[in-house]
Amino acid sequence: MADAEERPSTEERVRRSAGRTLANASLLLVLLGCLAAWAWVGGASYTLQPGQAALVLRLGRHVDTVARPGLRWHWPAPFETHEVVAVEEVGREAFGFRGADVETAEGQPAALEATMQTRENNIVRLSFEVQYKIKDAFAARFRLASPEATLRDAAQSAIREVVGRKAIEGVLSEDRGLIGEETREVLQEILDGYGAGLSIQGVQLKDAQPPAPVRAAFDDVIAAQQDANRVVNEARGFSNEVLPRARAEAAELTEAATAYRESVIAEATGAASRFGAVVAEYRKAPRVTEKRLYLEAMESVLPEVEKVIVEPGTTSVVPYLPLGRAGGVDEKAR
Repeated sequence: MADAEERPSTEERVRRSAGRTLANASLLLVLLGCLAAWAWVGGASYTLQPGQAALVLRLGRHVDTVARPGLRWHWPAPFETHEVVAVEEVGREAFGFRGADVETAEGQPAALEATMQTRENNIVRLSFEVQYKIKDAFAARFRLASPEATLRDAAQSAIREVVGRKAIEGVLSEDRGLIGEETREVLQEILDGYGAGLSIQGVQLKDAQPPAPVRAAFDDVIAAQQDANRVVNEARGFSNEVLPRARAEAAELTEAATAYRESVIAEATGAASRFGAVVAEYRKAPRVTEKRLYLEAMESVLPEVEKVIVEPGTTSVVPYLPLGRAGGVDEKAR
């Protein structure tokens, strides 16, 4: 009887079971809410835009680099964190044209960073700009303590190395494009040695000027060089005009000489063939051939003279008196 009275009824057991289920569900919802709040506050999800990369760090150690755009997630902080790096953005560093009153990181005027020495120990002020992109997000973010300062120091070192191999005339005029390309190659080699994770897109030279005290003299030298180049170009133009004409005249004379040679050779060959034919006929009939040759020779010697041929042994010759002539002279001539 006592056990029956202490045992709960079915309704009581159902009510207790429902209460425990409700309590468990509430606890689960609270836990899920706390987990969602933790994930939200801890930055577990993030969105990458095109041209961005995310560095995922697990307890401060790099574990992954995500470069595909879209919604991404990781374990909430402090277990995992991320840093977004713009890898397609073109960075620019200017040297020497930010204003003379601007100071560099070392506290020196910005104009001094563009002052450098050429091969023949001349001083030139060369302002330029370096364009770069990030090719390794992890190296660009964590390999160097100050990537921008390292880039600036390396750029000044590279361009001074290149300018130190050039003459000042080339720096001020025709070698400027070559200096920019050589500086880019040297600077890229230096940064790769540092493991900076940067890709140099180009080095553009903005302006090149000699020192102010001798600037007028250098301007005169450049003007003289330009005049010399102009005279040389004019001479080359005249040469290009005269030489083709002379070559054409020479070719014409050569063709004429060749044609004359061919005609003379053909004429001589024909004369030789004709002489050979005459010799063959002479051997067959010497007297007839001699007579024919004589008559042909007289025709060629006296082409305008009237000729009368009298056969040997003729007994009588009829006198011939040309009418209208007197003394062998034509009346019309009189």
